[in-house]
This record gives sequence, structure tokens and C-alpha cells, in this order.
Amino acid sequence: MFKDILLTIDLETEDSWKKTVPEAVQYAKMSDATLHVMTVVPNFGMSIVGSFFPKGYEKEVLEKANEHLHVFVKKHIPDDIRIQHVVGHGNVYEEILRVQQKLNCDLIILGAHRPSMQDYLLGPNAARVVRHAECSVLVVRD
Repeated sequence: MFKDILLTIDLETEDSWKKTVPEAVQYAKMSDATLHVMTVVPNFGMSIVGSFFPKGYEKEVLEKANEHLHVFVKKHIPDDIRIQHVVGHGNVYEEILRVQQKLNCDLIILGAHRPSMQDYLLGPNAARVVRHAECSVLVVRD
């Protein structure tokens, strides 16, 4: 069914993974798939913003995110599932789509909250991923 599943989570927001992790585990077990667990560290956006942070700050943040992702996976994903840890850096939906293509994942699983008026005006990451992904996308509502 699926060979490579990309599970996207926000380590800081339990709602982003509380329902998606069990779904991803179930799909990975049913398909004997590799589960690529991904979190994204946003970039500064503009170079001037980055100038306010100490040198090497982004590298340190990425390393900490990777450590937290490993701890998260050890705690929430069963040992019998093949795992790859992925830490993206940049715009959330662009990173998800980039990693999906790079790893050739055939399913993306991500969480989505109920849209507010702000989301209708700006467009949430989940909607952008669904619109532009080159594979199936499972959106799990919180």
C-alpha cells in the first residue's frame, strides 16, 4: 500500500500530533512502511531579523530540534517501525513538500485545526500541502 510515510509534527504543539501519531503508526504497520517523522524549524524570514541573534544560533536550534525529535519518537513511536528523523528548516509547507519529493514519500500525514477566519484569509499550511503535494495526503483534524 504505502512504502514511505511522511508524518509532520510540531514538537511544541501537542494538538499537531496527538491524533496523527496513532494514525501514522497504524498506516506504517499495515503497510510495513518506513515512517519519516518530520518537524520544521522556521527560518528568520528576513536576513535583518537574523542579525539580532548570536552567530551560530540557527545551527544550535536545529541541533536541539533534532534531539527533541529523537526523544519524541522514542516516547511515542513503537520500536518495531522503521523510522527516519527529519528536521526541516524554513517555511513549513514548502519544507514538507520539499522533503516529500526528496524522500519520494507516497503519503503525508499531518494535523489540522479547525479553521478560523484568519486561516481563510491567509491559508493554513495543511491546505497548501494538500493543494501542492504530489502524493496522497491524510489530514487528521484535532
